Amino acid sequence: MESHGFGRPNINLTRREVLAAAAAASLAAGAPRIASAAPSGQLTYGVHVALTPNWLDPAETQGIITPFMVLYALHDAMVKPMPGKAEAPCLAESWTASADGLTYDFVIRKEAKFHNGEPVTAEDVKFSYERYRGTSHDLMKGNLASIETPDPQHVRFKLKKPWPDFLNFYSNASGAGWIVPKKYVEKVGDEGFKQAPIGAGPYKFVSFTPGVELVLEVFEGYWRKPPSVKRLVMKVIPDEATRLAALKHGEVDIAYSIRGELAEELEKTPGLALKPVVLQAPNWLYFPEQWDPKSPWHDLRVRQAANLAIDREGMSQALFLGYCKITNSIIPYTFDFYWQPPAAAYDPGKAKKLMAEAGFANGFDAGLLYCDSSYANMAEISANNLGEIGIRTKLEPIERAGFFAGYASKKYTKGIIQGASGAFGNAATRLAAFVVKDGAFAYGSYPDIDALYPQQADELDHEKRASMLAKMQQLVHDKAIYAPIWQLGFLNGVGPRVGEAGFGQIPGFAYTAPFEDLTIKS
Repeated sequence: MESHGFGRPNINLTRREVLAAAAAASLAAGAPRIASAAPSGQLTYGVHVALTPNWLDPAETQGIITPFMVLYALHDAMVKPMPGKAEAPCLAESWTASADGLTYDFVIRKEAKFHNGEPVTAEDVKFSYERYRGTSHDLMKGNLASIETPDPQHVRFKLKKPWPDFLNFYSNASGAGWIVPKKYVEKVGDEGFKQAPIGAGPYKFVSFTPGVELVLEVFEGYWRKPPSVKRLVMKVIPDEATRLAALKHGEVDIAYSIRGELAEELEKTPGLALKPVVLQAPNWLYFPEQWDPKSPWHDLRVRQAANLAIDREGMSQALFLGYCKITNSIIPYTFDFYWQPPAAAYDPGKAKKLMAEAGFANGFDAGLLYCDSSYANMAEISANNLGEIGIRTKLEPIERAGFFAGYASKKYTKGIIQGASGAFGNAATRLAAFVVKDGAFAYGSYPDIDALYPQQADELDHEKRASMLAKMQQLVHDKAIYAPIWQLGFLNGVGPRVGEAGFGQIPGFAYTAPFEDLTIKS
């Protein structure tokens, strides 16, 4: 856990003043100069979070998008989101579902192979599903009757009952459809696999220094096409100003997450391009104490007040140049079964009135505000906004992998959590992970919402199901379980050597992909 290195920003400062210090740090490195220091066949990334060994193994995939930054390069899935298609055939060249909804048959591509030259087989597919232990694994295993492997090219999933979301969970909302080589994993073990993973993706593993860098090189035998960029280096550069300086000096070609004044500076720098992407990644504040009758958060009015206290528009302008999309939901607006709640309001006066009605006219000490350290600047503004209505909190920034591990293991039972998820899926998969009883990130639940979840999961009529999922989302809103902030406008920088950067090719996806489509200018 990191120390509290964050003081409260002075709310009277302008955006320019608040963020100029960070910009000054990169300017101090000297005037912008564009160099081409990297080898011609290599693209180098400045990554905003510390890479962790867990993200090299699809079996560990939690309900967040970050691991897919690496998975799309190193591994491949039977079916996965690709440009123009949310469920694109990949290692599976085709599939069919039985009329009764109980059986799914997949045909594996003959040309699909792992980096060690071994073919991808039905046994590998079965092994990968059974080995999966990430988000929703209980649900995915609970609904499964059996996996059959009639021959090496065919795999058959049999369900206990019709489950309309089977393909969505398998292809989008989990890592269970990302295939690893059974023989190799059994030989080296789980820890050995993370140290030297073998996948079936466009790039092979070369080396990994946790928290420092990941190096990958082209896999010429990739079924879709061999990538034109020969080598990828993902360098961990947690400091934003340092990432921008590295981009300016040609030390990296692509820099993830450049915000505020630094993003404005990037836009003005000749040779560099700002690449904004609106993600399927709502950010929110979550109140894990709302189920504790002794906590102020148990009172709906306090949660409503916190919702009214957040200046979403001001925060988006200050940090993300206004690119964030404010939807007032924890479900992405692009997802199937999305329900649009009433617009978010910023009304500190009304918030204070609600606080007084709830018996907290003088506010209360809310303890720690836990956040992913790469979004501590957002949490600072939220803490400041809450402070304005008397909810006093102290920041606890934690490196991303550790933060989400703590969030999922239900460690942050007191205080406030600033959460997010950019995982693929639909409204049902998000509710399963973040709202419903026993959800991977749900610290409590409400019986009326819980009762609707199994009903919608079994409902084969699309309209009836949509109505149930809308009702669930309306209850999430009415109970103010969350204070949704926005769908993130993720700002990135691209240097002069990059041809196709791959941002926005897969709708809603945060990072560059598909990697085999990336190019370097000749």
